[in-house]
Amino acid sequence: MAEYNFVPRRSCEIYRKSDTSFIISVILMWGIGIFTLFVCSRASTIMIASNPFYFVKRQLLASVVGFAGLLFFALVPLNKLRKLLPIISLVSIFLCFLTFVPGLRDEGQYTYRWIKMPFFSFQPSELLKFSLVLFLANYFDKYCRKDDLAEDKTFAPAVVCLTFCVSIIFAQKDYSTGVFVLLLGLFMIFISGAKLFWLIPYGILAIPALFVLVFTEEYRSKRISGFLNPDKYSQTINWQPDAAKQAISAGGFWGQGIGQSLTSGRKIPLGQSDYIFAGWTKAMGFVGVIFYFVLLILFTYKAVKIALKCPDRFACFGTLGCAASIFFQSLLNIAVVSGMLPSTGIPLPFFSSGGSSIIVTLCMCGFIINASKCDSDTLNLEKSASQDFNNEYENLDVSFFTGRKEK
Repeated sequence: MAEYNFVPRRSCEIYRKSDTSFIISVILMWGIGIFTLFVCSRASTIMIASNPFYFVKRQLLASVVGFAGLLFFALVPLNKLRKLLPIISLVSIFLCFLTFVPGLRDEGQYTYRWIKMPFFSFQPSELLKFSLVLFLANYFDKYCRKDDLAEDKTFAPAVVCLTFCVSIIFAQKDYSTGVFVLLLGLFMIFISGAKLFWLIPYGILAIPALFVLVFTEEYRSKRISGFLNPDKYSQTINWQPDAAKQAISAGGFWGQGIGQSLTSGRKIPLGQSDYIFAGWTKAMGFVGVIFYFVLLILFTYKAVKIALKCPDRFACFGTLGCAASIFFQSLLNIAVVSGMLPSTGIPLPFFSSGGSSIIVTLCMCGFIINASKCDSDTLNLEKSASQDFNNEYENLDVSFFTGRKEK
């Protein structure tokens, strides 16, 4: 995967229509996510605010901001977005540092990864993840060409930037998001054409550091112990994962339906956020799971197809990074809910209650829509227009301008 069929340094000022099928997949994912949140959050909202639409209203409010971000990243020309990247990156880093300021941060049970906003709390690490993808895409387009792949120092600034961003997230005690951003950054380096053995020294230092961080916080080591000994901690640390697995099993093939799923069985803690997929499975069953995966695969397939057809390397790398972020984060969340991985704080894109996640997810989709307007068909139109101009110029009588006749 060291060479790609991209057109280097190609302008995207001539646009075609956006990929309609991808836009439809985004709307379907968002709509089903809102419906699922309504189904899975009613029991929690009755206890919290005596309002069955509490989390849905908050999600709709965040979605308004998210769709505004989608329009921004979909309509602003890519060349102008590249000029705005320093501002976007500095703002995301500044917001991350605000989580260390008492009074501004909204402290969670184990972490302080949010800052207080007027209507909801915002998680800056989500924005940092998006800005990191765009930064690496822009850097690889400028400095990592085919002739530069033999120089390992070419990738050194990208590795330093990735390490800096991951360190900020780890400092917020957000281990799961930090590991995910680290893997996402390594994926971006891989698709740029880097040779993997260049990352061996980085891995030698990073892997032991990750293991050390696991055991520096008591709750992390408890989650690992609970994952390795599920029966021993069934009434403590494994209460939430066990409730999720029971809900998944209770769904059966066709599911229990919307009403029955809310009133029967053990209640799932955080059933409206990180463990929302368990509620969806209980209500819709195996059929609902298959439907979700078909929609997720269709969404990812359309995004990857857009990236591979895009002649602009910045748009291509950015699209692949955004698609990978949404796809792999979805798989990671489902693996945690189904008991295949220890508990983490990774939300399910489009589904989990949380303003930060839905806003950044929709912004990523907007960037992909922007990239879909610049593909190989546009490149052929540019070539055709250039060829027509050359043909007309060859047949043009230039004696009027030169003052002499051709012999």
